[in-house]
Amino acid sequence: MREPQPCALLLSGAQVVTVDAARTVYTDGAVAVADGRIADVGPTRELAARWRPGRTVDCRGRAVVPGFTDAHTHLFQSLARGIGDGLAIRRWLNEFMWPYALHLDAEDARTAALLGAVEAARAGITTVVDHHYAPGDPATVLAVAEAIEQVGLGGAVARGMLGDRTRIAEERGLPAAFHRWSTARELELTRQCMAERGPGSRVRVWPGPLNLSYGDPELTRGSVELARAHDVRWHTHLSEGARDPADFLAAYGTRPVTWLAREGLLDARATLAHAVWLDEEERAALGAHGAHVAHNPCSNAYLASGTMDWRGLRAAGAVVALGTDGPSAGGRQDLFEVMKQTLFAQRQATLDPAAARCEEVFEAATVDGARYAGRAGGSLTVGAPADLAVVDLTGAARQPVHRTLSALVYTARACDVVLTLAGGRVVFEDGHCPGIDEEELCARARERAHRLVKRAGFVPLTTPWQR
Repeated sequence: MREPQPCALLLSGAQVVTVDAARTVYTDGAVAVADGRIADVGPTRELAARWRPGRTVDCRGRAVVPGFTDAHTHLFQSLARGIGDGLAIRRWLNEFMWPYALHLDAEDARTAALLGAVEAARAGITTVVDHHYAPGDPATVLAVAEAIEQVGLGGAVARGMLGDRTRIAEERGLPAAFHRWSTARELELTRQCMAERGPGSRVRVWPGPLNLSYGDPELTRGSVELARAHDVRWHTHLSEGARDPADFLAAYGTRPVTWLAREGLLDARATLAHAVWLDEEERAALGAHGAHVAHNPCSNAYLASGTMDWRGLRAAGAVVALGTDGPSAGGRQDLFEVMKQTLFAQRQATLDPAAARCEEVFEAATVDGARYAGRAGGSLTVGAPADLAVVDLTGAARQPVHRTLSALVYTARACDVVLTLAGGRVVFEDGHCPGIDEEELCARARERAHRLVKRAGFVPLTTPWQR
């Protein structure tokens, strides 16, 4: 028998949900971590004999799961939770989100990003795709990426762009100030940001044309070309609102996804948020071209935007991941909540209790999320990055646990996460994110948020009881 090998960390006695190829779940399992990667996974007794850890964490009564990917969020919204409630999406954008975005300054955005990244780490999220456009100057975009990396998370900041003003943007009343740069200049600024955060960065910069419906089609084309040239994904909002495909059809004679496919712009680099209002041809095209979709059920419900066809998109072959869509349109960055809402919304919309399953939504939050982001991981397998979370399943709200996956999806919450590792680094443990003064951060966020609310004229939206 060989001598035990050294490892940095051993998580033992856990219910380990691996999401490996066989979808193995260990009821008394362990995970060994060495050099930032998963070194071993298996029964606790076997790993205890094989490894000599620098530190052992007793995980009895807890689950060890792959780190989650938040496939679509807006961290700059972290300063505006709970404002704009009760508005349909068009009014919400025009009366709240656009004015809010225009009044943000660079330090607001950096503070919001740091606060949002801390919230994500506390929720077991190890990878984020942040669609950032407020403000969208390169210095702020890079500062947002640095804030995410400061917490220890990985992922991407998709630089939101609009470019030349379109007829649809004019008709929808988008503020002219959003069209600060021409299409050509937007693409050049994004290219500069991408060069600053090359392949060695934990947080890359992606092209992020803001919306397929009202953005300049040439901006979308240029974004795809940039993504291909730099070997990254590109990110946008797709058919979130019911009018989006109809407006695009009226302006360009075809629907958005059909246009992407026709122009040779649709492939596995596409990461498309929402994809609610698609027809059968569009769903088939997304699957045929290997595109990725971020489902955001909490924000879709909050804004009454509609319900994505979960079963149809997955059956077509599209990779579907899960997103929180930012604190302004969902309240929390909590993938447990998003998994549960996905199940409930699909079952209610179809009147079919089998329309979505625990296994499917858990895959979407983990292994499919990693595929979506173009990153290794999403599973607890030997050699994978040590991106993982430890979830407490004790307590009256979660006991007894008859089936680990059901407990995680139906009863667990972000606040049940007790430990998060990203790339083997502890980014959250026992109520704290190492290296982050959360008390000071929250105080700073409150101060900046209060100033922002006054500056943007949102004080009436913060009354304690609205009639």
